[in-house]
Amino acid sequence: MKKEKIYGICSIILLIDQVIKMLVTIRLKLNQAITIIPGFFHIHYVRNTGAAFSILEGSRYLLIGFAIVVFLCLQRYISKTKMKRKLEIVSLGLLMGGLVGNLIDRLLYGYVIDYLSCSFGTYQFPVFNIADIAIVAGILLFVFDIVKQEVKTKKKNLSSGKK
Repeated sequence: MKKEKIYGICSIILLIDQVIKMLVTIRLKLNQAITIIPGFFHIHYVRNTGAAFSILEGSRYLLIGFAIVVFLCLQRYISKTKMKRKLEIVSLGLLMGGLVGNLIDRLLYGYVIDYLSCSFGTYQFPVFNIADIAIVAGILLFVFDIVKQEVKTKKKNLSSGKK
């Protein structure tokens, strides 16, 4: 049952990501921006042929290969691990949903559709999307869950006299 929750979260993220990307491409012209909060937040339709912060720009097949390898590793982890913790389930669902969302873009178009744009004073943060948010949140939650479990295990071992 726990694994189905991972795939459920993945499906929700994937659906939200792809629907918003479709709406952005229908409603905006390439490189068009709509101000939501002046000086801070815009919807800005861009195409990213790289990864985060446009690193590895133009490396479509490398990025597709990397995403597939990560996807397969996650699938193996999910199939071999007994999921007990909610945080682990949520983090894996987010990570899978974001990974698949951006992978679909790369496979279909050769680039990722980005549309969320934030600026802080003169600093312009790279444009991103819901899939990117899900990937980052998934990784952070997964790491937090691992650290939390390690701390819990060490406390338990200390209280029982084990080293």
